Amino acid sequence: MKNNLGQRILKRAKKLIPGGNQLLSKRSEIFLPDLWPNYYKKAKGCKIWDLENRVYYDFAGMGVTACSLGYSNNKINSKIINCLRSGSLTTLNALEEYDLAKKLIKIHNWAQMAKFCKSGGEACMIAIRIARAYSKNQNVAFCGYHGWHDWYLSANFQNKKSLDGQLLPGLKTKGVSKSFSGSIYPFYYNKIKTLENLLKTKKIGIIIMEPTRSMPPRDNFLSKVKKLSKKYKCILIFDEITSGFHDYYGGIHLKYKIYPDIAIFGKSIANGYPISAIIGKKKIMNKSQDSFISSTMWTDRTGFVAALETLNYMEKNNTQKKLVDLGKFIKKEWTRVAKLNGINLSISGQDSMPYFSFSYKNNLELSTYFTQEMLRRGFLAGNLVSVTDAYNLKIIKKYIYAVEEVFLLISNLLKKKKKIPLKGPVKHSTFRRLTE
Repeated sequence: MKNNLGQRILKRAKKLIPGGNQLLSKRSEIFLPDLWPNYYKKAKGCKIWDLENRVYYDFAGMGVTACSLGYSNNKINSKIINCLRSGSLTTLNALEEYDLAKKLIKIHNWAQMAKFCKSGGEACMIAIRIARAYSKNQNVAFCGYHGWHDWYLSANFQNKKSLDGQLLPGLKTKGVSKSFSGSIYPFYYNKIKTLENLLKTKKIGIIIMEPTRSMPPRDNFLSKVKKLSKKYKCILIFDEITSGFHDYYGGIHLKYKIYPDIAIFGKSIANGYPISAIIGKKKIMNKSQDSFISSTMWTDRTGFVAALETLNYMEKNNTQKKLVDLGKFIKKEWTRVAKLNGINLSISGQDSMPYFSFSYKNNLELSTYFTQEMLRRGFLAGNLVSVTDAYNLKIIKKYIYAVEEVFLLISNLLKKKKKIPLKGPVKHSTFRRLTE
């Protein structure tokens, strides 16, 4: 696979595009440096064809967890094609914007209003802007990953390691406005005292957090966060850009019956089409009228159409149950195969988004080798699997059979203390989360 067409083009792309592409989570360096196919020609279901027409099963995240109904879904495609034929953006507004707002508020009966944009980072920024427009106290306590905007990255001004629990260690603040300095503070998942201490000392007006990621809440953690937000009169924001509509239809907070003041969704609500949603209580959401929050492309019709079809399909077919059941099966099989081969494996993540890591000092090296050998067997594979409706047991069993082969290779290398036979550099580590 060395010197494949995708890697040759990537080298040229890096001369024109900083880093070679737009999204850190899609850089080949975090999967398999110098060997990852990098570009795709087409995708369907859970298969991807690279530029040289090699076909792979995608067990490496399904579009960074966005495509839970599979690539190029026929039902969504049909709706989008009709949308394009009748116009995707005009001087007038799309009726589907109203329909989607109704749909989301029906699912989340604690909320009364909705706004829409195109990306998760934008949605987090909008939510913070609205919350600050409403709150008397402007300081923010956060837990988890919430995008690339200045308000978030500025946490590293007061302490260069504030974001180490969520992003790359030593993340730089070059270009970030210092106007937010001293107003953004981290707390830690399942450690309620870290939030309580902030609320006592930092004049916090807004709490934003991912309600879950790699582990479930323990000891009524979410309930305690909710109680503290009320006690200190803070606006509570749940960021479900990643977790929403995977384990539970509507978002993980509905499963735990803990309701925020604002919730944010993206990625899977439209099966990868660009749209994000901010929903919340009317008295808070209406404060957006007092702040300038507006963008032409947020009115594009395709996102609304895709989201409506995606949510209707999920509701009709009980998709989340399938995603969870298949994810549990993958976790069980990882456990079985690791035990069979004497490999120490740590398994975590939501059931619909299982994650594993090798419990060894050379975890990154082993993970790179795993990806290398899975690629040879026709699988795009890393440590995270985002389960998709396009999977079935037959496909997953093919994946597990390949995992079993590669784990056997790894087991032999570990027993004999041999050097890991990588054909390229070790992959880079990427996003870490407070909720891991």
